[in-house]
Amino acid sequence: MEHVLQLRGVSKRYGDHLAVDDVSVELQRGGLYCLLGPSGCGKTSTLRLIAGFEEPTTGDILLNGVRINDHRPYERNVSTVFQSYALFPHMTVRGNIEFGLKRKGSTDMARRVKDLLAMVELTGKENRYPPQLSGGERQRVALARSLALEPDVLLLDEPLSALDPRLRKQVRSELKSLQRRVGITFLFITHDQEEALSLSDRIAVMNRGRLEQIGTPQEIYLKPRTRFVAGFLAAVNWIDGIGVRPEATRVCRESPPSGARTLRASVVSSMFLGNCLHVEAKLESGQAITAEVSRLDNGLAPGDSVHVWWETSDEMAFPPESA
Repeated sequence: MEHVLQLRGVSKRYGDHLAVDDVSVELQRGGLYCLLGPSGCGKTSTLRLIAGFEEPTTGDILLNGVRINDHRPYERNVSTVFQSYALFPHMTVRGNIEFGLKRKGSTDMARRVKDLLAMVELTGKENRYPPQLSGGERQRVALARSLALEPDVLLLDEPLSALDPRLRKQVRSELKSLQRRVGITFLFITHDQEEALSLSDRIAVMNRGRLEQIGTPQEIYLKPRTRFVAGFLAAVNWIDGIGVRPEATRVCRESPPSGARTLRASVVSSMFLGNCLHVEAKLESGQAITAEVSRLDNGLAPGDSVHVWWETSDEMAFPPESA
C-alpha cells in the first residue's frame, strides 16, 4: 500500500535534551495508528514535528513522498485535534466548522457543513456555542473542523483525556467508526494502553525519545520485543527473569497439568473486579505475583496453599540489553 507519511531518522534536540531520537516510521494511507508511550517519551514532540510546529534537528519528514521539513503548518495537508480541542468559544458549532473551509476558499460550504454535522452526529446543534456542549460534543466539533480540511493525515493529541471514563469508551468507539467511514489516516497520540489497543491498526511504542516497537495491537501485547514494552502495555509477573501476564497465570490447589511451569505459593488476598478476580499470592521465594482468574473460582482464601502455574508458550523472555 501507499505510504502517506514517512519519518526517516528524525531527531529533535532542545538544548542538551534529546526529545526525539532517530525515529523512523511509515504510515500507510487510510490506517489508524497510535503513538503510545509514557509522559515525556517524545510522542507529543513527534506530533509537533509532523504538524510543522517544530523543525527536526536531523532527519526528514515526507508527506506523499515530498520532503516537508521546511514547510510551515498551513503549507502541509495535515490537521491537528488538540487535547483542549481549541474551539473558538465565541463561534457557534457551524462557525467553528466553517472556519477552515473559509480559509480554504470552499465553494460548497453549506453542503459540506451539513455533511460534517451528520457525520459527527451533531445535526440540530449547529447554532450552539462550545460552552453549551458536553465534552464529547466539543470533541466531535473539533474533529469535524479538522476533517473539513480533508487532510492527508489527522493528528490527534490525547483528545479523549478530558472525558470521563464512561464517555471516553463511547467516544473511542465512535472515533474508530468515523475513521473507517472517512478513510483518512489518523495518528493518535496517547499514554493510555487500552485506548491504543482498542483503536489501532498499528501501534508505535515510544520510550525516552526512541521507538521501541511497531506492530499490530496483538503483536505488541503478545510478542513484545523489550521488557519496557511488555511492562508498559499491561501488568507482568516477573519470575526469575521470565515475564508472564496475570491472565496467563493460573492458581490451583491440585497438581497442575504435566508440562506446565509450576511453583508453590500461598494466597495473600483476592480482589473482586466484576468480570474476574485478582488473586495475590506469595511464592516460596517471597516474591508476590498476581493471577487473574474467573469470578466463579471464588473458593480461594488468604493462607491457602496453592500451585501457581503457566504454559511455556505464555512466557516472555528478553535479552539482558533490553531490560
